[in-house]
Amino acid sequence: MKVTEISFGVVMLLQISIGVSVNVFLLLFYTRKISTSHKFSSSDLILTHLALANTLILFTLGIPETLSTWGLRNFLDNVGCKILMYLYRVARGLAICTTCLLSVFQAITISPSTSRWARVKAKLPQCIFPCCVLSWILNMIVDFDILIYMTGPQNSSTVHIVLDLKYCSKISAIAEAALVIVVVLSIRDLFFVGLMSVASSYMVFVLHRHHRQVQHLHGSSHSTREMPEVRAAKRVLALVTLYIILYGRQSIMLSVLLNKKGNAPLLVNFHMVLSFTFSVISPFLIIESDRRIKTFLKRESPDSHTELL
Repeated sequence: MKVTEISFGVVMLLQISIGVSVNVFLLLFYTRKISTSHKFSSSDLILTHLALANTLILFTLGIPETLSTWGLRNFLDNVGCKILMYLYRVARGLAICTTCLLSVFQAITISPSTSRWARVKAKLPQCIFPCCVLSWILNMIVDFDILIYMTGPQNSSTVHIVLDLKYCSKISAIAEAALVIVVVLSIRDLFFVGLMSVASSYMVFVLHRHHRQVQHLHGSSHSTREMPEVRAAKRVLALVTLYIILYGRQSIMLSVLLNKKGNAPLLVNFHMVLSFTFSVISPFLIIESDRRIKTFLKRESPDSHTELL
């Protein structure tokens, strides 16, 4: 193996290991909160869903990509490729839908308590679980083409391959079907990215107005403790901003790779490494902004046990 291949292999291995560990921790932490506490936040269910989506992305694409980077080939047959890539595409769609749901939920939560918003806020917690279920159904339908056109590694001389992952291949569909698939996927992505952008812009407006009101009431020299809703809104803004930036990066790089003449293995490797950035970084943003997790980690740290002894 070349030095560059070994370097990318080490980076992928570290990235997937850290990402899976942190997302599984969040998944277990919020699941425990939901199952044992009667006072859990409604956003905990959304964050649990996001951690699940991130974990699936890292398992279904991250592990095969890591194995491929280290030189393993042909470890999946047709059925394995179809199931694994289908789960990855569904999980990727769930990440988009869940991030959008989180931004809309938080935008409504911090909105002014007028009579119109009061009714929506009262019904909002009851809509979280149905929305999560609906996102599964939507993405399982939208990404059904993977079960048809994804196969194991193919000889490019026998079939026309539109995507070669070395361990799996996606064969070309007829022109009309390929156009429908591209349009449907683009509409889904643009709709949810656009909706989370609108919700985030509204949150920025509300937070700016709240900041001005706090300065007016307390003066610029007084430090005021942030409300939980404000901290949660800032967390969601950070997650949405990260997702939109990485989504734009992925779209641009994909168009470059598809229109580039000839092979560009270095560019492909960079693209695959960056593809997992949101799934790896977003859990740390959640941990940093959730005081319950910080309290739990401090309580479980070795120093705290030493002090108790």
